[in-house]
Amino acid sequence: MGAPLHQCHVLILTVWAAWCLYWLGGAFFVKRTARREPFLSRLSHIVPVACGVWLIFAPLGWTGSWGEPRLVPTLPRCVGALVLVALGLLFTLWARWHLGRNWSASVTAKRDHELVRSGPYAWVRHPIYSGLLLALMGDALDVGAPHALLGLLIVFAGFTHKLRIEERVMRQLFGAAYTDYRSAVPALVPLRAARRSAPR
Repeated sequence: MGAPLHQCHVLILTVWAAWCLYWLGGAFFVKRTARREPFLSRLSHIVPVACGVWLIFAPLGWTGSWGEPRLVPTLPRCVGALVLVALGLLFTLWARWHLGRNWSASVTAKRDHELVRSGPYAWVRHPIYSGLLLALMGDALDVGAPHALLGLLIVFAGFTHKLRIEERVMRQLFGAAYTDYRSAVPALVPLRAARRSAPR
């Protein structure tokens, strides 16, 4: 592996490490929880997401023939992966900033919970999941092995399951306001003009 390619891989890991530090630090500045998701419900999406992420980042020797790279490592591909990771994580940070103290890692109802429809929430209902999927897509591209693609699909399934649970809670909290928001803004991919849902 050449020095530029190695440096690119180090940059990807550094971006993830910086994001993790910020994400964990921000967990101390959120509203108090009024209602928490049941433990088994949490496991139903945490387990597939964790397994998917492990598959994406698993050392090649742990995945047998599925771990054999199908794409030869190249600097252009690594740079493309770095761009996807950076854009995806920046999108999650933008979403986190707009959520403010309403954020939670699990599906919870906060005290004085607010329905946020500004910033990235005017484009997609779940921009944090969207950004993480884009970032993990970059990692899967960088790995270039079948197990990484499988892991990405499992993470997608886990997030899809979690957002359905989350949306049931949002409908209970906000009623018609959330139904209107849901009809106007797509869940993960901004395929239509969603900005019309933003507050005027």
